[in-house]
Amino acid sequence: MIQTKSKLVLYLLLILVPIVSVFHLFSGEISIDFSDFYRALFDFDKTNTNQIIFREFRIPRLLMGIIAGSGLSIAGLLMQTMFNNPLAGPYILGINSGSSLFVAFSIMSGIPFFISDFGTISSALIGAFIFGLIILAFSYIVKSHVSLLLIGIMLGSFTSAFVSILQSMSNPSELKLFTMWGMGSLQQVTLTQIPIILVFFILGIISCIFVIKPLNVLVLGENQAMMLGIHLKYVRLILISITAILTGLITAFCGPIAFVGLAVPNMVKLLLKTQSHGFLMVGCLLVGSLFLLVCDILIQLLETSVHIPINALTSLIGAPFVILIVLKRLA
Repeated sequence: MIQTKSKLVLYLLLILVPIVSVFHLFSGEISIDFSDFYRALFDFDKTNTNQIIFREFRIPRLLMGIIAGSGLSIAGLLMQTMFNNPLAGPYILGINSGSSLFVAFSIMSGIPFFISDFGTISSALIGAFIFGLIILAFSYIVKSHVSLLLIGIMLGSFTSAFVSILQSMSNPSELKLFTMWGMGSLQQVTLTQIPIILVFFILGIISCIFVIKPLNVLVLGENQAMMLGIHLKYVRLILISITAILTGLITAFCGPIAFVGLAVPNMVKLLLKTQSHGFLMVGCLLVGSLFLLVCDILIQLLETSVHIPINALTSLIGAPFVILIVLKRLA
């Protein structure tokens, strides 16, 4: 059960998300009023610059911020519960690296199919799923969670080496495209791509509903979970698949975004003080959205003087928080 204070935190988060979303929507160098936003949605004028900015740039950026923040946070929560380790996550365990490697190949291969949007999405999803299965296979061999995390880091280094080789063989235009993608951004998505993204995102989130009970049992440990009738191999495959879908989807459209899937689930656990994964998932959806939207608001406020990639800012904020978690566990 969740405490009353934790419920109040959830209610506060539910209020904060729309407030921050509105602030994000009206942030930026160009000042636009609410009437332009309304007309951009219901009475779009293709000749009106303000309406074009809202419809083609700010609305997709807002939606992608919510999807990316919540999706990566959910993926991180699934990994942390599956491995029973607060330092687990799609980025640290190399799943993100798998997406990056396959996307690098899709961008720099020169094959028309892979260069298309569908090819990039497919590459990111396949890369995330394959590397997820590799991590899953190692989890059966390696008993220590620390060793598994080290293997994930080594997989990241291994894929980075391959990406470097691809970069050395690519032409300048492909290299520039991949470099820009690797910095991470919420503004690479168009409004026409949002429905496709939402389909995959909703599929991943709905799938999470069916694993809430196994996740709650996994908190007790693998031996207790098996005694209670949980089929661990089946559950692990589902969790890896959900993580691959969410991570691959977000990585394909936004590039690699570090530390969201690692830091946010731990923030949520500290805020809600519960092991009920139904509430934790809702918390991750809300806090993840808030975290990435606030980061993107800071980027927009500072872009007149300096351009900060979203991947860099999430690392600057998330890395110290993860260090605090490690120190707290060692204390």
